[in-house]
Amino acid sequence: MMNKKKYVLVGTGGRAEFFYSAIAKDFRESAELLAFCDTNQTRMDYANRQLAKLGYGPVRTYKAESFDEMIRTEKPDAVIVTSVDRTHHTYMIRAMELGCDVVTEKPMTVDERKCQDILDAVQRTGRNVRVTFNYRYAPHHTKARELIASGAIGKVTSIHFEWLLNTQHGADYFRRWHRDKRNSGGLLVHKSTHHFDLVNFWIGSEPDTVFAFGDLLFYGKENAEERGVAKFYDRSTGHPNAQEDPFALHMDRHESLKELYLDAEHEDGYRRDQSVFGDGINIEDTMGVLVRYKNNAIMTYSLNAYLPWEGYRIAFNGTKGRIEMTIVEQSYVNAGGDKAMEGALKNKEIKVFPMFAAPYKVEIEEGDGGHGGGDPVLLNDIFGTPLEDRFKRAANHVDGARSILTGIAANRSIRTGQAVKVDDLVKFH
Repeated sequence: MMNKKKYVLVGTGGRAEFFYSAIAKDFRESAELLAFCDTNQTRMDYANRQLAKLGYGPVRTYKAESFDEMIRTEKPDAVIVTSVDRTHHTYMIRAMELGCDVVTEKPMTVDERKCQDILDAVQRTGRNVRVTFNYRYAPHHTKARELIASGAIGKVTSIHFEWLLNTQHGADYFRRWHRDKRNSGGLLVHKSTHHFDLVNFWIGSEPDTVFAFGDLLFYGKENAEERGVAKFYDRSTGHPNAQEDPFALHMDRHESLKELYLDAEHEDGYRRDQSVFGDGINIEDTMGVLVRYKNNAIMTYSLNAYLPWEGYRIAFNGTKGRIEMTIVEQSYVNAGGDKAMEGALKNKEIKVFPMFAAPYKVEIEEGDGGHGGGDPVLLNDIFGTPLEDRFKRAANHVDGARSILTGIAANRSIRTGQAVKVDDLVKFH
């Protein structure tokens, strides 16, 4: 009988269920969940009801101001952090100071100061930080790393990476707390951390210099007015102007959204269904980034959040050829439906173009579960029995920092109009 690793979880919003339901369903032999911590009791009660449906719990609940008390009382081995991005560093650092390891949702944090504080805390405490990059574990992403490492196209010299968020999933970042850059770092940190981490992972390098443009060109009230929109609303649920708007999210029509957010509003006033065409949005929806890596490779990166289909196109150019990857994903609304649909694939193709030979398609194994099959593999790696991994997919605080520093540098470049040296942002120990 193996010793169970003991966990507590802080931040019981839409992303938390991914972790607590995994422990309750699949990893009872190796992991134990002891408690929830949140600013909102209603959301913690919802999480306990979800555990009950799985025949687990309930676990004890602690309000955010009692975080230290929870650690002292429960004595967990590790803290799972799935709170609002701007608070990750607070809980991560305090958990480490109180003797716990950390498993954190991406992005690790939202700006260079908080990133430095986390790096310093790891150095000071000697604790372990795990950043949950599920995209690393998807079979098609692992295959790309394998192809590049095998020398299929020689040395990678440039990458073109275009990511499309559609009008269902992309819009969702403009309804909720992500719309304020102080909370999320904008999409170049919150969302692109996945993509920038993948490039670091694929080519075995790290960013050196970043230049970027970004703007709000589709969402927001001013853009809607320019397109002739005349009917506005502050929130979707219950508002007559939202009834026929395809961008509206009606929380009273989704049981999980109603219980998790609408029924919890009386505690903190947080509205999950704000209008994407309202005022107060200060993140970008249209972004272009140029990155030079320390191995001299150059990346052009594009992210748009209002497109007709969801997915991405990537090309790796090398000294012996080219790899093209096209992935079409199933769109979804966070916490609004089937978890397995999150990042599920509708189509995937990898094609190799050798410099002096015929192009060929690459066979990719099918992966079950969300994020192209990456989710179950990641969860087993965290909560189950980690396998020897020749691809080194497990990500630590250094990987977490290097993934967000590309986006943090891009945000600074957008603000200043200048290229940014990533080494000027933080100091690694």
